[in-house]
Amino acid sequence: MSFFHAGPAPRRFGPRPGILRDGLGLAPGMAVGLFGGSFNPAHDGHAHVAETALRRLGLDRVVWLVSPQNPLKSADRTAPLADRMASARAVARGPDMIVSDFETRARLVWTVDVLRALKARHPGVRFVWLMGSDNLAGFHRWRGWTDVMRLMPMAVVARPGSLLESRSAPAARRFAAARVPSRSASQLADMAAPAWTYLRAPLNPRASSAIRAAAGVDSGGRDGAARP
Repeated sequence: MSFFHAGPAPRRFGPRPGILRDGLGLAPGMAVGLFGGSFNPAHDGHAHVAETALRRLGLDRVVWLVSPQNPLKSADRTAPLADRMASARAVARGPDMIVSDFETRARLVWTVDVLRALKARHPGVRFVWLMGSDNLAGFHRWRGWTDVMRLMPMAVVARPGSLLESRSAPAARRFAAARVPSRSASQLADMAAPAWTYLRAPLNPRASSAIRAAAGVDSGGRDGAARP
């Protein structure tokens, strides 16, 4: 998924239900978390976010939506999509984790359009948008971020070094009245948007930027500026 600027996002034409086989195997009534990112590469910090959400929200599935290319990051510092898909599959363990290149195959650019398309394709599925707390601080810069908040409930999982910053984020302040206590997290998928919760869990410090640095690859900035 991608982001550009704040404010309402115009509706773009997306794939109509039935035109594109997405291979997600979702059925009406399921509670499904959508977890988007570059995953450059995916690591156990990402798995921590997905597994925490799966458990605490009582989800049936978590779909990892691997972005083809973040427009705010240099393409020469982003591994090929196939490599990032493989890294996501390596850490997204278990039958409840699905790694998908839906955004690429659907030819959609912005997160808000991807979420609209998935909701249209899967009526009756109870979607929840997932992100790490390190991304909440800049969430208000995403294209159509208020639309995202109103499309589906959202769960924010605590990540190291971002707890205080994320709690005072513009998005957290703007939608303060829609925040749901973490003790009610298991009911989030059934709530009408906007509704969001903040989940604390044992913190996992792993980051894609650190992995690239260890491999001798210049990260070109903090990883996860757009998404985890």
